[in-house]
Amino acid sequence: MSEKTLNPFEICQSQIKDAVEALGLEPAVYEILKQPLRFFQVSIPVVMDDGSVRVFTGFRSQHNDAIGPTKGGLRFHPDVYPDEVRALSMWMTFKCAVLGLPFGGAKGAVICNPKELSERELERLSRGYIQEISQIVGPEKDIPAPDVYTNPQIMAWMVDEFSKYRDYNAFGLITGKPIILGGSAGRNEATGRGCVVVVAEAARRLGMDIKGARVVVQGFGNAGSVAGKLIHDLGAKVIAVNDSRGAAYSPQGLDPVAVLEHKQKTGSVKGFPGSEDISNEDLLQLDCEILIPAALENQLTAAIAPGVKAKIIGEAANGPTTPEADQILFEKGCVVIPDILASAGGVTVSYFEWVQNLMNYYWTEEEVNVKLEQMMKRSFNNIFDMHQAKKVPLRKAAYMVAVQRVAEAMKVRGWLNGCRQ
Repeated sequence: MSEKTLNPFEICQSQIKDAVEALGLEPAVYEILKQPLRFFQVSIPVVMDDGSVRVFTGFRSQHNDAIGPTKGGLRFHPDVYPDEVRALSMWMTFKCAVLGLPFGGAKGAVICNPKELSERELERLSRGYIQEISQIVGPEKDIPAPDVYTNPQIMAWMVDEFSKYRDYNAFGLITGKPIILGGSAGRNEATGRGCVVVVAEAARRLGMDIKGARVVVQGFGNAGSVAGKLIHDLGAKVIAVNDSRGAAYSPQGLDPVAVLEHKQKTGSVKGFPGSEDISNEDLLQLDCEILIPAALENQLTAAIAPGVKAKIIGEAANGPTTPEADQILFEKGCVVIPDILASAGGVTVSYFEWVQNLMNYYWTEEEVNVKLEQMMKRSFNNIFDMHQAKKVPLRKAAYMVAVQRVAEAMKVRGWLNGCRQ
């Protein structure tokens, strides 16, 4: 099986088993964590604009709730499949545990192409999905959020539909909402900001001066553009960025804000004045100190990894590095900050949003950013300490920290003795 056809569910199971064995935990820990506690499949009938009825298939996976209610995004995508949803829910458990958030992991999906739906059809689908899963979600049970091809407007429709069922405004059901409906300040920049915080902390621990460090950002979408701007503000030199249409490369450095303005005008970073276009492969292998993959999964493969020159890789995207590439990079001495930490700024501010909804008291963007920085730094140092103590890659160290926390919660609750029922 090639790297790009690896089953994410099997990859996640392997990562969990590896961490359990490295920690010397009892086999029951792996047996419970190797699959979701609950997995739901629903059928969602939607009246289309032409009067016909189309039935969509939706999923919700709730992996583990030993530490708290489950939490995870909801994606609308034509190619989503059950094992992908299962794996994503499992990774969310460990992403939350790495940060010390009082959540377990969940993930939801609907098989559809939102680009082919009108706004009214998209609203009916969004409301229909919540109707079908309304009994298994809620502020104390499972809290969805935006993911691929979903957004604050879709979250607004969903929280409105759920509130009808509850006969009160249940804004704590969902995070990633518009500010007017209880969304949190700072949420839009959270993923990119969190990534830059841990990259800067890694540089500090490694004795690297981030001022003047050459940075490459693969994927100049929301997370990538925010990360590019913020690391530039710290004094680093962003020498290359790209998107699905091309790249902008300049050894002298780029202004990320100007590049973003160019992309908004033209649809791509390609053609930015004073830059040259290079291939995605060449971009990943540029001579630089810091690489931030912020695009799709499986970008750093066994074929690419030997040519990677970055000293620090901050995974702002989910799953950008294959297991084979991970080992190659570790042996090369490259510090890979894993996605379950580097991309966790979003879920951390989602946690802040949930807390603010429950209190009905809201923080300023400055307060949110300060709290986010504190949590990201603390979490990175916990993982880096494990990495140094056990002499394992940061990814394995992250899973060891996360699995240890979830295992402790399961143990004190009696789950490992078969008393979960």
